[in-house]
Amino acid sequence: MITSLPNLLTLSRIVAIPLLVALLYLPGDVWRWAACAVYAAACITDYFDGHLARSWSQTSALGRFLDPIADKLLVAAAIVVMTALGYISGWTVLAGVVILCREILVSGLREFLAELRVGVPVSMLAKWKTTVQMVALGFLILGDAGPAALPIRLIGEIGFWVAALLTLVTGYDYLVTGLRHMQSEGQGSR
Repeated sequence: MITSLPNLLTLSRIVAIPLLVALLYLPGDVWRWAACAVYAAACITDYFDGHLARSWSQTSALGRFLDPIADKLLVAAAIVVMTALGYISGWTVLAGVVILCREILVSGLREFLAELRVGVPVSMLAKWKTTVQMVALGFLILGDAGPAALPIRLIGEIGFWVAALLTLVTGYDYLVTGLRHMQSEGQGSR
């Protein structure tokens, strides 16, 4: 099933990461625009891989496994590199730390709950968080290379903070669910 279009779209997000990182390191506005284009294309695949898999009845274990990993790798790579290059700086770095810590927490909780055979569906708020986060990162990638008439960097920073706040809320929801199952698992083993 690795050759299905939805899975190939998911894999393309992972393959885009080295290109995105390389473009971010190149100096000049043209490379920022190119990085933003690669990033936007990768983000768009996040919608289409799931939509096509469901509508074409091509959902697979591989797709369910790779999709969240591809998202997390893309976002983490963008945040780390942009922080290193100063595209994300000052207090906004804290929003990035919140986002990265939540992703690690949720990954650990999902792994634990999978051992208990407990599925944790993605909430609508978590989907909004992902959308806001991806859009904000796109604005931050473009940053000062964007049109002078628009405060592109400021829009990106505000969006990034909104994403961080949504990240806290959705991370808390996952944590409460995980703790509930941990407590019931602990009581059942006594």
